[in-house]
Amino acid sequence: MEQYVIKGGSPLVGEVEIAGAKNAALPIISAAIMTDETVTLENLPDVNDVNVLLESIAGIGAHVERVDRHTVKINGSTIRDCSVEYEYIKKIRASYYLLGALLGKYNNASVPLPGGCNIGSRPIDQHLKGFRAIGVEIEINHGTIEAKCRMMRGAHIFMDIVSVGATINIMMAASRASGRTIIENAAKEPHVVDVANFLNSMGANIKGAGTDVIRITGVPVFHGCTYPIVPDMIEAGTFMMAAAATKGDVVVKNVIPKHLEAISAKLTEIGCEIEESDDSVRVVATKRLNRTQVKTQPYPGFPTDMQPQMSVVLALSQGTSIVTEGIFENRFKYVDELTRMGANIKVEGTTAIIDGVKTYNGARVSSPDLRAGAALVIAGLQAEGFTVIDDIGYILRGYEDFDGKLRSLGAEIRKVRSEKEIERFEFSAG
Repeated sequence: MEQYVIKGGSPLVGEVEIAGAKNAALPIISAAIMTDETVTLENLPDVNDVNVLLESIAGIGAHVERVDRHTVKINGSTIRDCSVEYEYIKKIRASYYLLGALLGKYNNASVPLPGGCNIGSRPIDQHLKGFRAIGVEIEINHGTIEAKCRMMRGAHIFMDIVSVGATINIMMAASRASGRTIIENAAKEPHVVDVANFLNSMGANIKGAGTDVIRITGVPVFHGCTYPIVPDMIEAGTFMMAAAATKGDVVVKNVIPKHLEAISAKLTEIGCEIEESDDSVRVVATKRLNRTQVKTQPYPGFPTDMQPQMSVVLALSQGTSIVTEGIFENRFKYVDELTRMGANIKVEGTTAIIDGVKTYNGARVSSPDLRAGAALVIAGLQAEGFTVIDDIGYILRGYEDFDGKLRSLGAEIRKVRSEKEIERFEFSAG
């Protein structure tokens, strides 16, 4: 079992390059099988979730060729089976995107119910509602979603809640349905826009992505294309928070600053200096930061995937901050671990009341999910002494070379696999 061991206390200084967005890459990989021509995807993040999904589409017969670490060629003409194996899919929630992709191409799909992080209830009822509206018959048997139809026809769909996954899934299937589909109360996240742009690059006719009304005119066939994945706003935000927590000076490169506005605004509000350029954001923190209030909301609001990292920063800030989780009810599972490091946080329902402390203390903690794990790494970077983080498999699902990028900024962090390696690191780091 891999772990991170960290010696804290050093400010992060330097430049860091952000990878492609995992949350865009996963649906785009799924959608790439919707044409019989070759699709080349660039700027793919080299993370576990992406690699598992590539294995799963190869498992149903797609041809997958790794050109280099961040580029892959996919050809779906050789797909022989619309049933995806559970062994691949139990590891990642993004399995459900194969429903929309396979339905769009074959009018038939069999996909196990998704896995992934346990951060709260994430029902797929909106996905199924949208599929049924365009004519798909759905049954759930022994943990597998069985979906089929003779012909999908466009429909007017109003989403009961804003759901990124459902918006993307319905958009994929409807892009090959007969007639026109309108999705109202659609999610507006950058990766929704990226998937729509990718589908359009293959020949789809999708308008309105990035607004709450998406209009889709179905087309009978897609063609191949070459497409670069959008930069990862959550990875970028994580490094921005790490700079703030460690009183550092970090330039986060290969980003779209517009996507980071909610994060930048909160960091500015609590006392960080933010400088934006065309494709980078610089974060400078020279003094102890101030309190604020944060509520997570669908984009363009403050992202739920940045809530744990923001809470780690606020737990070091002066005064009392309030963080309200508006998306996932179980997103505060990291609080007990952060408390072990000296944080003063009380959780009441979906609200955390945070009284700032001056510093964290190194401790042995465990990562409860992907973003919480990254937040605990940030805490360890600031803490006095050594921190060991267990269960980093969650972190590896969504961050490419996380420890390597942090070391390039001056962090003392190593990925280890045994107690002896931890002891050696602690001895060498003093």
